[in-house]
Amino acid sequence: MTARTENLNVVGFDHMPSPTEIKERVPLTARAADTVLSGRRALMDILDRKDPRLFVIVGPCSIHDPAAGLDYARRLRKLADTVRDTFHVVMRVYFEKPRTSTGWKGFINDPRMDDSFHIEEGMERGRRFLLDVAEVGLPAATEALDPIAPQYYGDLVSWTAIGARTAESQTHREMASGLSTPVGFKNSTDGSLEAAVNGILSASRPHSFLGLNESGASAIIRTRGNTYGHLVLRGGGGRPNYDTVSISLAEQALAKAKLPGNVVVDCSHSNSWKKPELQPLVMRDVVHQIREGNRSVVGVMIESFIEAGNQPIPADLSQLRYGCSVTDACVSWETTEEMLLGAHAVLRDVVAKRGGK
Repeated sequence: MTARTENLNVVGFDHMPSPTEIKERVPLTARAADTVLSGRRALMDILDRKDPRLFVIVGPCSIHDPAAGLDYARRLRKLADTVRDTFHVVMRVYFEKPRTSTGWKGFINDPRMDDSFHIEEGMERGRRFLLDVAEVGLPAATEALDPIAPQYYGDLVSWTAIGARTAESQTHREMASGLSTPVGFKNSTDGSLEAAVNGILSASRPHSFLGLNESGASAIIRTRGNTYGHLVLRGGGGRPNYDTVSISLAEQALAKAKLPGNVVVDCSHSNSWKKPELQPLVMRDVVHQIREGNRSVVGVMIESFIEAGNQPIPADLSQLRYGCSVTDACVSWETTEEMLLGAHAVLRDVVAKRGGK
């Protein structure tokens, strides 16, 4: 009888390997585990104000070409070593892309970029890419979109974002409460802070919810709560929110909610009107605020790849330009170096004096 009442719009149930199966194919190595754990520890120490440095989440808007992504990772590792006394650098490794209407949903959902949706392939290749980045010695950051996905690769992630479109979602708040990483909640696309602040509060508490265990079986997941939630300002509602007034209002909103005054500024998205050439100006403004005494800003985010700008996905994938984003436009590698090295020169003598809340 149930055939008459359920799955009426479902055309198939394809097999998906369990998290355990994927992890057996791409096992965590000792070197990768050390990278992940040291990356998380440094982030937590920065949020706890035990480490006076700032963290930088930097990398492509999304990963679509693992070869170019790993090329970028190797370059970033060298740059990270140069600025490590001032910045803790974490590579942005985003596989899932939330869509307002339609568009490419990211490497895990559609790794072949042809609407074939070989998710089982994308999950394995995505995990392998995270492992390669960790083997290079770089901690990785990603956005948690699908609530099942962290079971597949969460052991290789050091920082997680909850995006502007999902910060108000109960499902994502519950998921964040059980993640092993610090979690940044972005303000809403209209610029308001309420959903993100409430998200941080909710995720800090224990939750129980339906999910999958590592064997792929349905389970009731019970969490202890994640105390390392923090606010990410990404602009919205037609205006940026990285200026001193906006950051002061964010500090007040966090204080009112009795949350730590930890703020991350996203130099991209609405803070730069999605114009990559404006990201250095946002970074420069934030660096100036820190130099002038701001203590709430603990990190920045930058969308960056080898080549500047972005490109549409062509029917013939051989026509893709190497190292150029297929989602949001990015700054080039050369601009990335200029941004981090310039900020390092300004802040290296300041950061050591930032201790304390």
